[in-house]
Amino acid sequence: MMDTQTQAQIYLADQRGCSETPFFRSYHTFNFGPYTAEDREPFGPLHLLNDDTLRVGASLTMRVEQPTTVVLFPVMGGLEYTVDGSIDFLEPGQLGVLAVPTGTTYSVSNPYEQEQINFLQLWLTNPSDDLQLTIDQIPFDLTTINTLLPIFGSTNLDHSDHPTVKGFIGRYTGRQEGTYPIAPAAELVDTGMFVFVLQGAFEVANRLLHAKDSLSLRYNQPDQLEFEALSNDAIILLLELPFR
Repeated sequence: MMDTQTQAQIYLADQRGCSETPFFRSYHTFNFGPYTAEDREPFGPLHLLNDDTLRVGASLTMRVEQPTTVVLFPVMGGLEYTVDGSIDFLEPGQLGVLAVPTGTTYSVSNPYEQEQINFLQLWLTNPSDDLQLTIDQIPFDLTTINTLLPIFGSTNLDHSDHPTVKGFIGRYTGRQEGTYPIAPAAELVDTGMFVFVLQGAFEVANRLLHAKDSLSLRYNQPDQLEFEALSNDAIILLLELPFR
């Protein structure tokens, strides 16, 4: 649904697209594969947010068709991923951030014999014309509560021709409030904020979001994003996205 007054869009969890096989299930926030909807176009550089579940012994292979930053985010259980012949493992509390050039194929596998796994995949268009493959594993600690923790991206955009996407995660107790300052990086660059509720419920910019709901907002001047946790152990993911 689109709020035309504030240019905010809510993506409800139960209105996402879905792909499913006996070994795999994926919910799509944005258009993906056979799932297409008029109001599910990419939000700035964010053009894929899939909530994926792999059953025992299953694997998933993906191919990017443009320079892309891929974020792999384990939610339940760890995952094994392979790119360019390199095999690595991620567990909850770690992110995999892959900068991959056009035509790169990578795979994600469930390494467990008795448990299914759940993870998020995010694809962010990378503006670099000569992107080289890089792989980073970034830890974060959700025992630090009521604080937004930086998980990827640059905090200094002053000397960058391509403002960088920044990601944050936070675990909050009930009725705890938080804010995030909005400061467009340049006169001709708007700032988009994308919010994904991983667990629990939040009120974000006066909008109610439950688990796996998302919200996008676009700003062209300084502002402040306000949110409040409405349940204990509520977890929120924030992305700051440059628009041109």
